[in-house]
Amino acid sequence: MRRDPPLPTDAELRLLRVLWERGASTVREVHDRLPQNDAAGYTTVLKLLQIMHAKGLVVRDESSRTHVYAATVPPESTQQRLVADLVERAFGGAAHRLVLQALSPELASPEELARIRALIAALPDPSNGDAGGEG
Repeated sequence: MRRDPPLPTDAELRLLRVLWERGASTVREVHDRLPQNDAAGYTTVLKLLQIMHAKGLVVRDESSRTHVYAATVPPESTQQRLVADLVERAFGGAAHRLVLQALSPELASPEELARIRALIAALPDPSNGDAGGEG
């Protein structure tokens, strides 16, 4: 049975975002794609990728002199796990409290709220047996 790798730290998540966007990349490519305000140096990125490899967050292709790293999990499953962890730790498992916080005017623009309303309106109604399972 394969276990999920641990949740990434904030610094690891920044590197994963680069790998998800670019695909398999060298340390130099990851470093060069980090935002300008990210103070991580090349050796810090290298060390983080080595730690992430040991944790199972990335795989490393060592077939050439320059190692190439790739994420082991897609962004969606990592995001789901991070949200589930946040709901449990910060909201005691109550997802509706997370949603209420996320929909506050301080966090969501009117345009985002309109998009969210449209998404909610498009969800199947489980009370009508419309759960989207069979059909």
